[in-house]
Amino acid sequence: MSDFTSGFWSVYVATATIIGIVACGLLLWVTARKKVAPRSDNTTGHVWDEDLTEMNNPLPMWWVGLFILTILFAAAYLTFYPGLGTFEGQLQWTQKGEYDAEVAKAKEELAPLYAQFTARSPEELAGDAQAMAIGERLFMNNCAQCHGSDARGSKGFPNLADGDWLHGGTPARIAETIAKGRMGTMPPMAAAVGSSDDVKNVAHYVLSLSDAPHDSLRAQLGKSKFMACAACHGADGKGNPAMGAPNLTDDIWLHGYGEQAIIAMINNGKTNEMPAQNAKLTEEQIHVLASFVWGLSNKVPAKP
Repeated sequence: MSDFTSGFWSVYVATATIIGIVACGLLLWVTARKKVAPRSDNTTGHVWDEDLTEMNNPLPMWWVGLFILTILFAAAYLTFYPGLGTFEGQLQWTQKGEYDAEVAKAKEELAPLYAQFTARSPEELAGDAQAMAIGERLFMNNCAQCHGSDARGSKGFPNLADGDWLHGGTPARIAETIAKGRMGTMPPMAAAVGSSDDVKNVAHYVLSLSDAPHDSLRAQLGKSKFMACAACHGADGKGNPAMGAPNLTDDIWLHGYGEQAIIAMINNGKTNEMPAQNAKLTEEQIHVLASFVWGLSNKVPAKP
């Protein structure tokens, strides 16, 4: 991969581009100077399909002028804008700089709108139709890719509308999650649990915690082995929001349901990441977005 990021390719691209532009100019110059001996009928003598005759007329000057303008434009563009390998251009223009400028302008224009929401609590905003409409757009633009347009998630992506929270469901905790992101890690636990049969027994014990279909004998045998998991999920299996450890008693399965899914989780572990959004969103936007997410599972009557 390092071959494609070395300085050679920058020089290669720049050289090929310059040669192409110069070659176009030379081609135009050579063809303009080359004179074909005219025939009495002003043709080149080439005939196709019996009656298609090639005339010996020169290119119209307006056409030649367009070629020249194209070459001059290319030279000027590559002088002021990036295009020749790593050369940044005299104007120092970049896509990122243009994007950052547009984002900064948009934030400046929207600041008065968000300012009216800053001093209000999430509970109040959750009942404000205008705030929730803005929160919904923020959600669709920044969160729906993972959690779905209806916020109900999918396998590996939490449902935000069911009241089940890995890291706590208060507005403050939701805002913290949005701003800083979350890293959820469950290490492989098979070695700590014991044999493959022990792992299967623990899986049935976990299923029993939510009254899901299970083998009661295996569940009884797996209860003592579950203590290897209690450090995070608690002795009662109700989880720990401070660590992001899921509640195993509520019959909500983030990474799949059933014996095989639980066995795979115990054997292989799992790492999930929610990226931090504080580099993309302002504090005011996060406040409105957190209020919207909180309102998904805490229905507040809408006020116009």
